[in-house]
Amino acid sequence: AIPGDEPLRMYWHGHWQDLCRGPHLQHTGQLPADAFKLMSVAGAYWRGDHTKKQLQRIYGVAFKNRDDLKAHLTMLEEAAKRDHRKLGREMELFHLQEEAPGMVFWHPNGWTIYRELEDYMRRRLRKAGYKEIKTPQVVDRILWERSGHWEAYRENMFIVEVDEEGAKEKRINALKPMNCPCHVQVYNQGLKSYRDLPLRLAEFGSCHRYESSGSMHGLMRVRGFVQDDAHIFCTEDQIEEECANFIGLLSSIYKDLGFTKFDVKLSTRPDVRVGSDEIWDKAEAALENAVRKVTNDYEVDPGEGAFYGPKLDFKLTDAIGREWQCGTFQADFNLPVRLGAEYVGEDGAKHRPVMLHRAILGSFERFIGILIENYAGKMPFWLAPRQVVVASIVSDADPYVNEVVARLRDAGIRAEADTRNEKINYKVREHSVGKVPVILAIGMKEVTERSVSVRRLGETRTETETLEDIVAQLTRESSPPDLPTN
Repeated sequence: AIPGDEPLRMYWHGHWQDLCRGPHLQHTGQLPADAFKLMSVAGAYWRGDHTKKQLQRIYGVAFKNRDDLKAHLTMLEEAAKRDHRKLGREMELFHLQEEAPGMVFWHPNGWTIYRELEDYMRRRLRKAGYKEIKTPQVVDRILWERSGHWEAYRENMFIVEVDEEGAKEKRINALKPMNCPCHVQVYNQGLKSYRDLPLRLAEFGSCHRYESSGSMHGLMRVRGFVQDDAHIFCTEDQIEEECANFIGLLSSIYKDLGFTKFDVKLSTRPDVRVGSDEIWDKAEAALENAVRKVTNDYEVDPGEGAFYGPKLDFKLTDAIGREWQCGTFQADFNLPVRLGAEYVGEDGAKHRPVMLHRAILGSFERFIGILIENYAGKMPFWLAPRQVVVASIVSDADPYVNEVVARLRDAGIRAEADTRNEKINYKVREHSVGKVPVILAIGMKEVTERSVSVRRLGETRTETETLEDIVAQLTRESSPPDLPTN
């Protein structure tokens, strides 16, 4: 839609013309000489057709002044250093390959981060009253037709055809692109009462969505991923409280993971929607009231809600100021109707529950990519895949090195020994590139004193600690933020 309160301009360049908001410049000489920069060039086929002529596309950026340009270039340089694909190789976390496009091969180090994050989320959800479930990955098309996804989302689904024994036609299934229809199937088993609500069902659900090859980007956009997904079945009167509880949980989790700032966007009813205006009024008011209990700093996006209900989107800000949309909370009045979800109310009659779709991390793959870039690979100690390396300075110290590693492992710390016949400076450099948070160097002096020389990632100085003290100290640091330290 063209805004009615903005002037529009026609732009001509030779015989080519365009209608757009502008403003436009006649030539780059009208820009401050030190406030724009050409970034790169690339080939592009006319209208994306490889049978047509190839054009040259020039990319550039322009700002109001030199300082803004410098800040942007610094941010790009910092982002390149933090690229999770580069750090993923250096830290041996994961890889992707042509034989499985958009599917992640997790290495032991990367899978350690994944499992630590999953265990943390599982504990937080359990404390918040969620019940964990697991649903199938391959589901018959009949369910997707009933839910409406077959018509609206089939082009993004991976289809699986099976020759059933004795059947005249192939049975058509699909890998699930989302978990919600399956969660309704769990809810529908057995009669539900209003006393059972709210019912919070959570799943670390494996999903697959077809993404074009050009849109995939490391862990940030993949075809196979796992959501920290959950659905809350509740009454209309419970929406506001459940929304407020969710925002509180999301805020706490983001803070634990190092993100202190996030923005909230409330998307309201679109023109094409299901449900009465009365229900939409109630749902939108419930979401807005819940947000206001946390912050008045939120944005309303009129008409951008889902066809089945309004939603909240949560954008967190990372260490270099980039925004990432991860969390979401959506009120759905449609799917419970389509899939026959009911509960018996206090009046003895059957009613439809409201289904609240919610996620905090979004997908584990993408969120781990965000974590890697936010911390530039220097993960919090409890999340670091390799927490401690105990390195020998001389080979005579090897037995004590192994003793220290055993003590650390008994305390639940991920520790490993490096007794290679290499100089200690070489070992320190190598493990620093691998982003190991703590390196303990041991020579004959440490063996005699039963101590260790401690060097932390990013620091040049070393400190000497007794074995007992360093084990106690690192044990405290290795405790996840939701668990008490000893």
